[in-house]
Amino acid sequence: MEETKTKYKYEALFWSIALPGFGQFVNKKLFKGAIFIFLEFVVNVMSNFNLAIVASFNGNIQSAIAITNYQWLMFYPCLYMYSLWDAFRDSNTNISPYLYLPYAFGAFFVTIGLIYSARITFFGVLIGPVFLPMLFLIPGLLVGFGVRKIIFLR
Repeated sequence: MEETKTKYKYEALFWSIALPGFGQFVNKKLFKGAIFIFLEFVVNVMSNFNLAIVASFNGNIQSAIAITNYQWLMFYPCLYMYSLWDAFRDSNTNISPYLYLPYAFGAFFVTIGLIYSARITFFGVLIGPVFLPMLFLIPGLLVGFGVRKIIFLR
């Protein structure tokens, strides 16, 4: 049993990347998974996130900015990253201390990226409310792993 769990320890994480709540279903946490899927649906619909994604992928960044309800979309990074962390944690028996820090800092930085997504440009190109927050995940994860390393060094 332990070997099987180790073999599939990332499966729940990858399903949560696809849709928050799916990883909880893989872990047989059906109620928690249903709550995450419900929250994902509510935040997604109320923020017009799918419409912003379609507009962004079609190069209509100004349209994506205009469509986005930022008051709702700001809930998404924390919901998404916590769902990932929760699925990963529940599918692993031996979690290294402070491994939640990259997820938490990732959520924080994605939120910051979202806040500034209508103003920050790269080489004169406005990235918008979909791609800029994704880019901000990278420094968030790096800071989270860095803080974790500093804690271990103390």
